[in-house]
Amino acid sequence: MPEDRPPAGVEVGSIEHILFLTLTVSIDYQRDAYALWESARHTHEDPETRYLFEPRALHETPQAQVFADLKKHGLSKKHSADTNIWRTVGISFFKKWGGDPRNFLADCGYDGPTVLRRLKEDRHPFNGREAPDFPFLRGDKIGPLWLRMLRDNAGLDTLTHLERVPIPVDIHVARASLCLGVVRGTYEGRLEDIFEAIRQAWAESVRGYEAGDRPMVALDIDEPLWHLSRAGCGRRDPETGACPLRSTCEFGRFCVGGRVAIDGRTVVLDTGGP
Repeated sequence: MPEDRPPAGVEVGSIEHILFLTLTVSIDYQRDAYALWESARHTHEDPETRYLFEPRALHETPQAQVFADLKKHGLSKKHSADTNIWRTVGISFFKKWGGDPRNFLADCGYDGPTVLRRLKEDRHPFNGREAPDFPFLRGDKIGPLWLRMLRDNAGLDTLTHLERVPIPVDIHVARASLCLGVVRGTYEGRLEDIFEAIRQAWAESVRGYEAGDRPMVALDIDEPLWHLSRAGCGRRDPETGACPLRSTCEFGRFCVGGRVAIDGRTVVLDTGGP
């Protein structure tokens, strides 16, 4: 996965690694994932911009400087929005949790559903109103994705009740799920409007299966679906539904026929079935 390689000199599972994953994933929206994580590594490996991954330094550095330094290696794309998200998340961890996301997780009892709820609910005063502590990190896609990265990339094995954490649905997970027929039928409209159906389908589909020595959870399906979409399902003909890779694809025998066309944030689905 794009996030699998830590920056040079960063030990897997260290606080530096956890902060690298946490802050980078907080701006993982409408971006090419490989470009995002490569920019994050370059930013961390540059002594002049490494401070961006240190919550205390983010608190002490003027926003204008953070704005400029996030641009240096292409880490920010929507520069103002990304700067606000990045700095707010970092400062929230600094002011409330000693600059260590693990303290926040511990306060949530390392319980996956509680973490997701607190990401959405925790707030701080800002300009006479209550503002979210964790903008975008609190999102329906990024929150579960963060938990998966903490488990799979940082090796955090204390998280519990992950069977109640939904799969982080993006365009890739959606496309692969539709092409596999996990969600099928006839539909035309906003892609986001069927995300909940995809989450529910995978929550039900993994029940009763094992992943090594433990019960499988929906988060286990995220990585293979992401790769399947990028390497295969994205090449299906949008009009006929034909896939040029079906005969050689390991999942080809599971794919459904019919039309699955995703254009930006809209989808046309005509695969038959319920």
